[in-house]
Amino acid sequence: MADLFDDYALGRAFDELLDHERRVRPRYGPVHDTLASLTPDEVSTRAEALGSSYLAQGITFDVAGEERPFPLDVVPRVVEPGDWDRITRGVQQRVRALEAFLADVYGPQEAVRDGVVPRRLVLSSREFQREAHGIEPPNGVRCHVAGVDLVRDEAGEFRVLEDNVRVPSGVSYVLANRQAMVRTFPELFSELRVRSVVDYPRHLRAALDAAAPDGAPDPTVVVLTPGVFNSAYYEHALLARLMGVELVEGRDLYCAAGRVYMRTTAGPRRVDVIYRRVDDAFLDPVRFRADSVLGVPGLVDCARRGTVTLANAIGNGVADDKLVYTYLPDLVRYYLGEEPVLSNVDTWRLEDPESLTEVLDRLDELVVKPVDGSGGKGIVVGPDASRAELAVLRSRLVTDPRGWVAQPVVQLSTAPTYVDGAFRPRHVDLRPFAVNDGDDVWVLPGGLTRVALAEGQLVVNSSQGGGSKDTWVLQDRRVPPTGEIAVGGVAGPHGTLPPTAAPGVPIDTNPADAVGALGQQQQQQQQGRRRRRRDTQEEVVRC
Repeated sequence: MADLFDDYALGRAFDELLDHERRVRPRYGPVHDTLASLTPDEVSTRAEALGSSYLAQGITFDVAGEERPFPLDVVPRVVEPGDWDRITRGVQQRVRALEAFLADVYGPQEAVRDGVVPRRLVLSSREFQREAHGIEPPNGVRCHVAGVDLVRDEAGEFRVLEDNVRVPSGVSYVLANRQAMVRTFPELFSELRVRSVVDYPRHLRAALDAAAPDGAPDPTVVVLTPGVFNSAYYEHALLARLMGVELVEGRDLYCAAGRVYMRTTAGPRRVDVIYRRVDDAFLDPVRFRADSVLGVPGLVDCARRGTVTLANAIGNGVADDKLVYTYLPDLVRYYLGEEPVLSNVDTWRLEDPESLTEVLDRLDELVVKPVDGSGGKGIVVGPDASRAELAVLRSRLVTDPRGWVAQPVVQLSTAPTYVDGAFRPRHVDLRPFAVNDGDDVWVLPGGLTRVALAEGQLVVNSSQGGGSKDTWVLQDRRVPPTGEIAVGGVAGPHGTLPPTAAPGVPIDTNPADAVGALGQQQQQQQQGRRRRRRDTQEEVVRC
């Protein structure tokens, strides 16, 4: 097995596995040793099992209009407790600052008045929604779920690459990755103290319940999806099932007498909280795009009346604007009176004439991004671009400097990735997920690590052909282990999910099965318990 690491060539980037003297970093010791104990055929077999399990489950992502299985690499990404503690504090701080900024932007705009951010910056953002002005969430939370993208630079320091507080996606892959890896490497989970990720649905459901209008004791929560043709439908269905709530489309809801109702076989049922996975523009054809069939007419007015809570809130996209991102360190100081725990990547604001001139002179050295882009779309990596591409980009920057930012080429850290029968260094990033219930910002201990599968590729986004790794946050040995699960089942918010019929392959492979109500889920739990009683080989490991 050692031969698979012989060609593992270090570059300029910080490597997660090896230090500059090619010594295995302590946190990766057990992972390295386990892989080294396997034959090449055994590694290949386990890698193929991961791939086939995702294909069987229908865990896919849209790549250039084509649905493909979402690749899960056989090597996990391992994070030390100290690093994770800093990440947690930094993400919590950033979410609090973003919450304060959004409340201010759609309210008194004190940061504008005090000169922290320019008024034109806010008003010119394509994601600033005037319709959201004056809407007060019942418990003051607008960012119920946040995804903060981090990269580790050449010096090994974690930096924030961008914020995602509109409808951040990807947490379903975190949960699915863990379930698959528990079955693929049970021996590692027996040896390592890896922090659990299975509590995410419980925290999300609690945050949504806490956001209900009038403090309803038993609120009706639904997940609003664009439908089965959406690339993230698997996630919508999974989260609805794990939270024990209904998955609905716009046609399942209607507004009457200032309230939102859900059509059911037992008659109308009032809806209190909508965890919406539909973009602002399609959410309400009365207030936004009139041709939308994905939303609910009158929904914005109900939110304004305070009879329904939308999670995340309308208009959050202004905080995702990459030009606003450049002001976040100042906003942390302004709203919280603290120094940022996590630094931004150095960024040029092209509205500044001097910055624009410098960027145009160095266009072939920098990374240029559209301020409202997502999924890696529209990014131009100067060193990899042709002269023709740079010429087109130059024209766009001169015409619309507000629409772009520029950054130096950051050599994202690399991690060992199983490619073509060997382990190769590939660039990775990390998206921790945070849930805000109004009293606390909880950060899932183990976010989505995305990996660029092509050699030298720096764009890791799934929509650009990237894959993922299970992120293992190690637990301090002084802390009692938590989150133990059985190999045959994963602990969920309402009990234990069913075991799988094969490594990583859930029994309920049809996404439609995940749409069932809590009663259906409880029936599955009972079936799972009966199966586990028959399984005398079950081994308990940490997840």
